[in-house]
Amino acid sequence: MDLKVGVIGTGAIGIEHIKRINEKVQGAYVTAVSDINVEQAQRLANQIDAVFFETGEELIASPDVAIVVVTSWDPTHEKYVLEAIKHGKYVFCEKPLATDSAGCKRIVDAEVKAGKKLVQVGFMRRYDRGYIELKEAIETKKFGEPLMLHCAHRNPTADENYLTPMAIINTGIHELDALRWLLQEDYVSAQMILPKQTSFTHEKLHDPQMLILETVSGVHIDLEIFVNCQFGYDIKCDVVCETGEIGLEDPAYTHVKAKGKNYTKIAPDWQTRFVEAYDYEFELWIRSIQTGNLNGPTAWDGYAAAVTMDACGKARDTGERTLIQLPECPALYK
Repeated sequence: MDLKVGVIGTGAIGIEHIKRINEKVQGAYVTAVSDINVEQAQRLANQIDAVFFETGEELIASPDVAIVVVTSWDPTHEKYVLEAIKHGKYVFCEKPLATDSAGCKRIVDAEVKAGKKLVQVGFMRRYDRGYIELKEAIETKKFGEPLMLHCAHRNPTADENYLTPMAIINTGIHELDALRWLLQEDYVSAQMILPKQTSFTHEKLHDPQMLILETVSGVHIDLEIFVNCQFGYDIKCDVVCETGEIGLEDPAYTHVKAKGKNYTKIAPDWQTRFVEAYDYEFELWIRSIQTGNLNGPTAWDGYAAAVTMDACGKARDTGERTLIQLPECPALYK
């Protein structure tokens, strides 16, 4: 039987996920939507033959909703995830799980009390073919032990609503999870460097920013976050190992040779760059619920990313290397 999905948040990524569930993923369809933009959400509900709910809480409680997708405004994520746990419903929450580590810890505590993994966080890098190949090379020690990672997260432009802290909270958060997942070890320290700024930024955004992380085993990671690079959506991850280096390539299906040049295109945005990863992510999420074996990024992963995120913020504000400490992982997530 197909799963009935309720989606809270019908902005850009919410609409993408609704189309994904209804048109690409087997075993589920959207039966309910909710958003503070009532007119848009009602119009969308009519288009897809779904029910509109004025509040996310009403949607979660509905018997016509079996599982929940949260893609609303970041500060609302925590309350909707907690509500879904209270009702014993599986919930997929886009990153961040909460706006700080304290909020994520409340979710972890609620899920542990429920005694069942119900939460999956939208860290879709884990479903990208390039990252999967990186992980395989690291786990098999094809080139020996990983020593250093050189990474970059570049966006073409950011508007004036994008502020300095968002470089970590909204952008770098993806790498905070993906790199921890690749290496299968936690971070022990973070340092932030604020280099010379691009002329394309604004007064409330320091751009670019550099993050330096160290893991438990001593692997050093440098991450460039540059959200006004102008030339495209560019994701880099080069893993330097003992006997070789393996790195991501920007997916391209054609190349051009003309006028003395040979080039491939750079993805213009995250939707284009990671569309296949998003599709695969939802396909496996639905399948894991049907089989009763939820195996994607957990609430604990969301918490670990948030603890690191908080440390990065402190490092940026103080200019000092900041230690990162996680409590013992609950048995539910081992």
